[in-house]
Amino acid sequence: VGGSVGMARSRSGSPSASSSDSDRRRKPSRRRESPAKGDGEDGRDRGDVGGEKRGKSAADRESSPSGREEGKKGGRDRGRDARSKGGRGDSRDKGGGANSADWRSGRRDLRDAVGGDRQPETRKPLAAGKAGGAYVPPFKLAQMMAEQADKTGAEYQRMTWDALKKSINGLVNKVNASNVKHILPELFSENMIRGRGLFARSVMKSQMASPHFSSVFAALVAVVNTKFPELGELVLKRIILQFRRAFKRNDKPVCVAATKFLAHLINQQVVHELIALELLTVLLSTPTNDSVEVGIEFVKECGYTLHELTPQGLHGIFERFRGILHEGEIDKRVQFMIENLFAIRKAGFEGKKGVPSELDLVEEEDQIVHELSLDDELQAEATLDIFKVDPEYEESERKYAEIKKRDPG
Repeated sequence: VGGSVGMARSRSGSPSASSSDSDRRRKPSRRRESPAKGDGEDGRDRGDVGGEKRGKSAADRESSPSGREEGKKGGRDRGRDARSKGGRGDSRDKGGGANSADWRSGRRDLRDAVGGDRQPETRKPLAAGKAGGAYVPPFKLAQMMAEQADKTGAEYQRMTWDALKKSINGLVNKVNASNVKHILPELFSENMIRGRGLFARSVMKSQMASPHFSSVFAALVAVVNTKFPELGELVLKRIILQFRRAFKRNDKPVCVAATKFLAHLINQQVVHELIALELLTVLLSTPTNDSVEVGIEFVKECGYTLHELTPQGLHGIFERFRGILHEGEIDKRVQFMIENLFAIRKAGFEGKKGVPSELDLVEEEDQIVHELSLDDELQAEATLDIFKVDPEYEESERKYAEIKKRDPG
């Protein structure tokens, strides 16, 4: 027991033990203060002053545990002060020379050199392209047209062309079986003679995107054809040329869409039915799975009309289908499609009987039938889709205004 008491006294009360213990506690504060001493003169002065104060009060701190804790806390605070004040200030003086604020002024000068003297660039107007140039909102276009002084100049004609293009595209895109009667008067209020290329392009593009509405677009073309036969003929030429290109390229989706549109134009009697027999002869002369399938879809759409107008021609086409079926060189799937076509014919083309009642808008005596062939030399007249300055612009507009007064549609 006496030995243990003596060991306890030596650990707690001996001066050597207490001094070594305080040294270990002060070492972290000295290490933290060392960077401050090396940063500059201010750091060295503050370190010396702190050392003297620590030397004077070392005995007081060692005498009690609270003193040791205060000494440890004071060393940490002095280290932080030395790093924050002495180190940062001296490093700026070293980098900036005599004037420690030069680095800030230099940064401002750099910003001024980069963007201070630059003048704002004026935005140039976009160049007009073949399709009519950059997009202009309708209200802005109307304002620009009203402010234009020269009503016959190239700039004004360009504005009217853009307005015509937007109007035709908008009317064609929103047409359907229920509103086609209301769309037609608005369509005829535009200059259809000047915009005949725009009309043909818009109709074909919309029909290609939605082949299911081919009957609606065919009815629209049929009514326009009674007023302006050159528009109906232009649409037919472009459809035939489109079928030729797609047939050469083996582009089945385009072939199906083109033949479907042509079939509904035959139903509307815009084009003669002989072109249907020519087209089926081309498709079935060297039968393949795709060509026979395109021919079947074509007969489904216009078979009822062909049966009424040329029953002998339709009979010859079905005999060709029968021969292909007996040869058995095509896939079973296509053979079943041919058998289904014979069943549709036997049922009297139920569900595909010509023109629907809501789309029968043209009287028989008003129909204008175009006789075109697949072998004719046809021109698409693509220049009609592009803006050109009309030297007789006022005269053309006056003539179309007279046509509207005489036949408002």
